[in-house]
Order: sequence, then structure tokens, then C-alpha cells
Amino acid sequence: NFLYYDLIFLLLLQVLAEENQREIVEFCRQEGLVLLADEVYQENVYVPEKKFHSFKKVSRSMGYGEKDIHLVSFQSVSKGYHGECGKRGGYMEVTGFGADVREQMYKVASVNLCSNISGQILASLVMSPPKVGDESYESYSVERDVILSSLSRRAKMLEDAFNNLEGVTCNKAEGAMYLFPCIHLPEKAIKAAEEAKTAPDAFYCRRLLNAIGIVVVPGSGLGQVPGTWHFRCTILPHEDKIPAVIDRLTDFHKSFMDEYRD
Repeated sequence: NFLYYDLIFLLLLQVLAEENQREIVEFCRQEGLVLLADEVYQENVYVPEKKFHSFKKVSRSMGYGEKDIHLVSFQSVSKGYHGECGKRGGYMEVTGFGADVREQMYKVASVNLCSNISGQILASLVMSPPKVGDESYESYSVERDVILSSLSRRAKMLEDAFNNLEGVTCNKAEGAMYLFPCIHLPEKAIKAAEEAKTAPDAFYCRRLLNAIGIVVVPGSGLGQVPGTWHFRCTILPHEDKIPAVIDRLTDFHKSFMDEYRD
């Protein structure tokens, strides 16, 4: 049995507090579950009162070692501030498993083709970035901080825009690269979606795509409380293009709500 956790809940966009992580570790230990820790957004934390703690660090601080908990930690070049989605590079650290299990893991990995060279190079750079004193450290740290601060500003701009839309509420994004606003649709829109044999949030998202070419993911495809409707969007457009995106989204939403207003 497995329990999967992302450091930053990809739907709630809230950074796990260390106490929450301790509870998760204790639950997995007591129930004999393998903890799969997706830690690809460990740099993307936008609130100063919270910071990244790896599940391995948390479990070790609780006094648990290799024999106490099964833990797999993941990192990728396609997320974080690296954003090299096309390079297909990443790695995992496996702890708490016996040699026989590790052997089977290596065997399964070995039957696959070798990952691309550029992906391997990037993965090695993510594992060992420039350090203080290195010739490239200054330029690296400046670029990293510029990217992360821009992502934080973009998240804030879109969050404010969603909260200004009629019938839409959006939580603050504490990290990652997404927002997950909740949309309260008019009954006429819900009935129109039923006639189209699709979920109401998917109906809204399709109309959005057809009208202005903006792609978002309906919450019905990701999991949500029954009777509620959401969609997920990224904060990845270039920062100077965000105002235009907001204007187009605002105009569409007003038109949609006017069309289906009860």
C-alpha cells in the first residue's frame, strides 16, 4: 500500500506545515504504508512564514530510521524554477527498503531505454547547483530569485483577478505553479451542461477555450467536493502578458454569466 503526498497540495496550493508532515509520517509508520513524497516544488514557496522540509528530514528528526518507514522522495527538472519540461529528467531517493526490493526496482528501471543525455545533465545540475564561491553562483542565484519572485507576483495578480470575478473565489497560492478557483455557476449554466452531457465546470472551461483560447483544467477531472465546481490554471504566462490574460478572462466571464444568469 502507498500514500502519495505533494509538499504543496496541487489543488489547494497550500504548503504543508511541518506538524502536518509529522502526522503523515506517523500515520504511514503505524499503518505500514510506503510514503511517496513528491517534492518537485520545494523551491516554489511564496509565503515567508513557511518553508520546505523534506519528508526524510522530518522522519529522521522524529527518530525514525531505515527500519522504521519506507520513503521514496522525488525531484524533477521539469518543475520548480527550472521549468525544463521537455528535457525529461528526474530522480528519486529510495529509503527504508531491503536489498531484495531495491534489486527489483533496479531491474524494472534497467529494462527501459536510457534517459536522454540532456535530461541526465540537467538532473545532475538540479542535484548539485552552484555553491557560494563558485564562479557562476552569483548569476545563478540572481536568475533563480528573479524567476521565483516573478512567479509569486503572477500568482498574486491572477488570485486577485479571480476574486474580483462574479461568483468566483480563489485561495492564496502559497506555492507551486497553479491556482484552483472555485466557481459558483448559475442554474441555467448547470442545466446547459447537463444537456451537453458534460460536467458544469468542464462546460465552462470548454466555452472559455472556444471563446478566447485560454486552456484551464476542470476540477471535475481532478477531484472536488460533490456539488462544487472549480478549474485549475497555471501562472506560467510571461509576467508582462498576465494583464492581457486577465482582461480577456474578465470579459469572457462577464459575458458567460450574463448569458446564463438565473
